[in-house]
Amino acid sequence: MSDWDTRTAAPSAHILLVDDNRLGLVARKSVLEELGYHITTALEGTTALELYAAGKFDLVITDYKMPKMNGLELIRRIRERAANAPIILISGYADALGMNEENTGADAVIPKSANEVVQLVRCVNRLLRHGAQKKPPARQRARVKAKRRARADV
Repeated sequence: MSDWDTRTAAPSAHILLVDDNRLGLVARKSVLEELGYHITTALEGTTALELYAAGKFDLVITDYKMPKMNGLELIRRIRERAANAPIILISGYADALGMNEENTGADAVIPKSANEVVQLVRCVNRLLRHGAQKKPPARQRARVKAKRRARADV
């Protein structure tokens, strides 16, 4: 038995995997296909958007640093089409840039590390099992809190 949870919520789920690094793309694709997922790959964001528009994907996994369109722009553009689409962002810059779910728009942010595969499998399973449970953007939460404080002060 492997180190990660091999029970998948939807083995027939279709995942769009985006990364300009072919080796990383192939490695992640292999792991996810071994778990029974159907994987479509794209080497850059514009191709990923075309594939997303043309197909039905249950989950999107994207790298951050890519030419032409980075992962944050890809997430923003996918959210314009499907606000509740489950999205995972993977980045070697996650810790250095302070990337998290609130400031990226992703449902999960995974730093590239020795634990990446375990975290990826857990996040994929969780998001496909429970769906994307989006929190409102930080700006929206701040407005709501400000309104509540204003009401409490009256």
